[in-house]
Amino acid sequence: MIRDAVTFEVFRNAVTGVADEMAITILRTAHSQIVASSMDFSAALCDARGRVIAQANTCPVHLGSIPDAMAAMLAEFGDGLRAGDVYVLNDPSLGGMHLPDIFAVAPVFAGAELLGFAVTVVNHADVGGWVAGSMAVQSTSIFAEGVQIPPSRLVDAGNLNETFLNLVLRNVREPELLRGDLESQLAACHAGGEGLRALAARYGVGGLAELEDELLDYSETLLRAALADAVPGTYEFTDHIDDDGLGSGPIPFQVKVTLSGTGIALDFTGSSPQVASALNATTSFTRSASYAAVQGALARDIPANSGFYRPFTFTIPEASILDGRRPAARGARGLVAYRIIDAVLGALAPVFPTRVPAAGDGGPDSVAIGVTGADGGSVVLWDILCGAWGARPDRDGVDGISPLGANLANTPVEELEQSGHVRVDGYGYLPDTGGAGRFRGGLSTFRDITILAAEASVQIRSDRRKFLPYGLDGGAPGTPSLNVLDLGGPGERVLESKPHLVLTAGRRHRHVTAGGGGHGDPYTRDPERVLDDVREGKVTREGAARDYGVVITAGTTIDPSATRALRGTARPEGTQS
Repeated sequence: MIRDAVTFEVFRNAVTGVADEMAITILRTAHSQIVASSMDFSAALCDARGRVIAQANTCPVHLGSIPDAMAAMLAEFGDGLRAGDVYVLNDPSLGGMHLPDIFAVAPVFAGAELLGFAVTVVNHADVGGWVAGSMAVQSTSIFAEGVQIPPSRLVDAGNLNETFLNLVLRNVREPELLRGDLESQLAACHAGGEGLRALAARYGVGGLAELEDELLDYSETLLRAALADAVPGTYEFTDHIDDDGLGSGPIPFQVKVTLSGTGIALDFTGSSPQVASALNATTSFTRSASYAAVQGALARDIPANSGFYRPFTFTIPEASILDGRRPAARGARGLVAYRIIDAVLGALAPVFPTRVPAAGDGGPDSVAIGVTGADGGSVVLWDILCGAWGARPDRDGVDGISPLGANLANTPVEELEQSGHVRVDGYGYLPDTGGAGRFRGGLSTFRDITILAAEASVQIRSDRRKFLPYGLDGGAPGTPSLNVLDLGGPGERVLESKPHLVLTAGRRHRHVTAGGGGHGDPYTRDPERVLDDVREGKVTREGAARDYGVVITAGTTIDPSATRALRGTARPEGTQS
């Protein structure tokens, strides 16, 4: 038994602090921009049984997938774990998610006693395949996506397996970049191991195990108590990805959420079968996105560990987009997580009306730009562009922020330009793109890029062109994403949402994220808030009148009488201004 509540609370914060230290280690030592700047990585600690006990404040849709990676690793090496070992994997059929996400797992010992595991997962800039970045939507087989790593021993009792590592590096476009990011994972695993050993020294090996059990029980208890506040019942919602990038679509995501008072069951029956392109996910990724959605909806300080997972049960159709079968391509599966989150939150909106926001941008745009030099060397640039959150029940959506499941950051302009292969001509928000409501959705973000290299491969992953981010409680939907080629030139044309292009020097591309949905009746928005939006350039004068029934004069003041008249005549019959 735990000695007292103070001991438990100190431990709870200490073990989370160790996981955060692992994340900081990666952030400070990683080499690639997608890791060091856009922060596409995660870190966690597991106990000796492989259960997640603490995770860093990193990418939620990575973290819920760790139990499957641990199970695969333990199945392969559980009988031969040694101090100083580090194991890696990325194969989606053997505990991974998609090939760029490489897990590194280090067992942690105190003498002969196994304390647990330090775990990191990093989205590497490139792991090979037919297109730079290894995430082409148009891939139709995992064999086109890059090097596949089953559970493998990278470090053997402290000795790096250079032969194995060199084999991996020979198959990627920027081998030294991958080596550097992998070394950052090893450094983070070392930091996690040191932290876990310090906790064992403080509490004793047995005391540490007791505290870990108590922490998992604590999370389970808190989640079941939070679910007990909800009205039992079954709640359904359907959302979509526009298309599969190969001409087929729409792709439905159907979820039925059943709350029983202390548990939660998610049934995805009716969701799309496995698709031909690289949008297919794993069941671990599906569960991970669901955990993130529920934790976000509850808005409570519940540690997201293996205890948090216990109240969940899942029904996930086999050979579906949520459970692709080998050799299905998986590289662009990130969109699946964002749409799962939107669908689960849509189902939970009637249950937690004061907590669930309208839909956001539907996932960040990702643009992978590959350039091959005269010497055969390659450069891979990642432009990660996050857009907006949907409006919340009591406040506006947030502009230029990562979606709930990702926790990423927009790629800095300087990092894109320093290679000399591209120039950023524009970057900012677009007015009138947040869904109208009593509370406004976040604005679309745009980026204009000109290719400077003689030739570049460009792979774009975006969505929410046809199926817009939904509004809630009478709020308007958000606005669509957009890709435009040769912006401002005579050949300007709108591209599909998931194209692959080969562009020459001087070609210009604009990508725009979707705007977030609104919350509540737009005609109940305080006119002063509409005026503030106009003055800040977030809403135009025309948009204020059209979307909110607020008339703003050329001198940027409210015309009260014209506003009353417009709101009175334009509102649906039976409502009041």
